[in-house]
Amino acid sequence: MCRTRIASALMIAALLPVCVSLNAQNEADELGAVERARLRSLVEADVETARRAHADDFQLVDPSGATLSKEQYLGLVASGELDYLTWEPETIEVRRYGEGAVLRYRAQAQAIFRGQRVPLRSFWHTDVYENLDGRWQAVLSQATMIQ
Repeated sequence: MCRTRIASALMIAALLPVCVSLNAQNEADELGAVERARLRSLVEADVETARRAHADDFQLVDPSGATLSKEQYLGLVASGELDYLTWEPETIEVRRYGEGAVLRYRAQAQAIFRGQRVPLRSFWHTDVYENLDGRWQAVLSQATMIQ
């Protein structure tokens, strides 16, 4: 009986890292899907969905170094002053920190900004998410143009 318990405990201990690793991968996949849905809402100018995807204190740091609040950013999207034509992320890397996560990925994006077509370019994106009231929301986003 005692050997059976020890053997069972050893089997569980041996499987634990696999379970933790699978759980971490599932969370990374979930956060990647959340980010892709946020990007899709911006490309489709679905401002209601985008509002839910961004925390109230969200801040964007754009490639020029300018900062925009959630209301300023989504206001540009809602008015059509900022019209994303495409925003295609590559592999999204995720690092979890308690109730927060940092996502980093390379993407190709193209937009029309205040009537001027911005050429298709590659960017590095870093996004910080927090789990707020059981829902992942972007709190900070920074884009850096790849030269």
